[in-house]
Amino acid sequence: MNFYQVVIGSEILNGRRKDSHFDFLKEELLKRGQKLKASFFIEDDPKLIEDIFTLVKGDEEAVMFSFGGIGATPDDYTREVAAKVFGDGRLYEHPEAKSAIEERFKEQAYPHRIEMAKLPKESKLLKNPVTNVPGFYLHDRFFFVPGFPSMAHPMVKEALTLLNLPYKKSERHTICVEASENDLMDLMKLIPKELDFSSLPGFKDGRPYDVLSLEGEGAQEWMDFLKTEIEKRGFRFKEGERC
Repeated sequence: MNFYQVVIGSEILNGRRKDSHFDFLKEELLKRGQKLKASFFIEDDPKLIEDIFTLVKGDEEAVMFSFGGIGATPDDYTREVAAKVFGDGRLYEHPEAKSAIEERFKEQAYPHRIEMAKLPKESKLLKNPVTNVPGFYLHDRFFFVPGFPSMAHPMVKEALTLLNLPYKKSERHTICVEASENDLMDLMKLIPKELDFSSLPGFKDGRPYDVLSLEGEGAQEWMDFLKTEIEKRGFRFKEGERC
């Protein structure tokens, strides 16, 4: 699975509010041995939302978590755009969502809050522990939740349960080598593409260093190989990210 995050809200980009979704989703995925492929922070702009959703849809392995814009105010575009990109372009009154909103707000559900029960065709619901107004998901892999963390984060956990992602810690192996990237380039090219690999160069006391990190099946064996080759070349290294 390739995990994407879309955070919709001009108030985050203009500094009126701080984001808390990125760190939350990142950590929840890491607990399950997964990681984000991409994270987008975008304005409340229906064309931009459509473009990002379409981009994600183009990845057949995509799982998306979209935060914000599913309310009933004029600047909430997510439901309509989701219907256009992932559905048939129309919104339908969802009976369960309607009942949940009526149960929570009674006569105050009308005329505005009830609009949140209009969802893309074949939407399934995510529970909202705060207001009872549900989030929704499509095709079992595109999840849409509110912008409020207290509502959104429980829904994300529910979605991760639905995806049946087990808790597993993927081991990462990292060394800091007293050498430049250029000194190690030929070794880097030998590392299999299937491994999550990174090279982070820097300088300390005017001398170059490079932090090499590997994660994935076979990472330990490849790190052992790198250490052996690095020692052969006379470079010193330390375990971890600090030299």
